[in-house]
Amino acid sequence: MFVKICGTTSEDDALLSVALGADAVGFVFAPSPRQVAPQFAADIVKRLPPEIVSVGVFRDAAPQRILAVAHMAGLKAVQLHGHEPAEVSTWLAARLPLVIQAFPAGDARVRQAGEYGAHVILLDAPNPGSGQVFDWALAAEVPAGHRVMIAGGLDPSNVAAAIARTHPWGVDVVSGVERQPGHKDPIKLRDFIHAARAAAAEEPDSGDGPGSELYDWQEDG
Repeated sequence: MFVKICGTTSEDDALLSVALGADAVGFVFAPSPRQVAPQFAADIVKRLPPEIVSVGVFRDAAPQRILAVAHMAGLKAVQLHGHEPAEVSTWLAARLPLVIQAFPAGDARVRQAGEYGAHVILLDAPNPGSGQVFDWALAAEVPAGHRVMIAGGLDPSNVAAAIARTHPWGVDVVSGVERQPGHKDPIKLRDFIHAARAAAAEEPDSGDGPGSELYDWQEDG
C-alpha cells in the first residue's frame, strides 16, 4: 500500500511522515493554504531518504512550468489536480518517472483515464483538501489495469474502510492528519499510516496485488 502524505509545509512534518512510515510526501504548488515555493520544497527534498517519493501538486499549470519546477525542487513525481488535457499528462509522463493524474470521483473523464498516459490515477472529492468523502463505489469507474489512489476525506477512522471497499494501489491524505491547515498532527499521522498498513495486510491479494508493484515505475523509468 503506497501511502502519500500531502500538503507538507515544513521540514519537521516531512521528516515525521517519513519516520512514521509514509512512502511519499507531497508539496502543493497550486494556490492553497498549503502552497509552498519550489526552492522551499527543494531544501526539504534534499534531506529526505532516497527511497521516499517527493511529489509536486499542480493545478492547470503549463507543462513546461511543471517540468521546470519538478527539476528545480528535485521531485520524483508530479500530481496533476486540475482540468489538464490528456496531452499534458502524456507529455509529462514521457519526461518524468511518475505522473499522477487526479480526477474528481464521478467525473466523466474518469472512464477515459487510459488516454492520459499517467502512471497512477487518483480519485478525489469534488473539492480537494475539503475533507469531504466521496462515494467509494465510484472507484469502479476507473478502467481496469490502472493503479488507483484514493483521496478525499480520508482519516485514521475511515482509511481501512476505504481500502476494503476500493482495493486501491495507494491512499493520499491531507486534512485528515492535520491539527490545522498546513500543520500535521503526529498522533493522526501515526494512526493513519498504521491503519492503512493494517488494512492492506488484510486484503485478499495483499501478496500479489498492486502494493507489490510499489516501485515498478522506478524500474520502468
